[in-house]
Amino acid sequence: MNKADLVNELAEKMHITQNQSRQFLNTFQVVLAEAIKRDTPVMLQGFGTFTPWLQTEREGRNPRTGITCVIPARTSVKFKPGKFLLRDLNS
Repeated sequence: MNKADLVNELAEKMHITQNQSRQFLNTFQVVLAEAIKRDTPVMLQGFGTFTPWLQTEREGRNPRTGITCVIPARTSVKFKPGKFLLRDLNS
């Protein structure tokens, strides 16, 4: 499912326009990104937790040329599913 499919599905289930659905999804992305930038986990009860984590600088290799290079440190996000999401997926 891509973003357009998700917008359509949300609009249909919430009985709102696709524009409102897209605006909701874009706002959610902005709020989530701002919280992650502040190093704050985002916990959605029953759904899961988005947690920021710092990937350290490491050495990588270009698979095409074999040349090694340094991959700089960066912030990434881990997602841990909540128990209700896991229950729904495995029932």
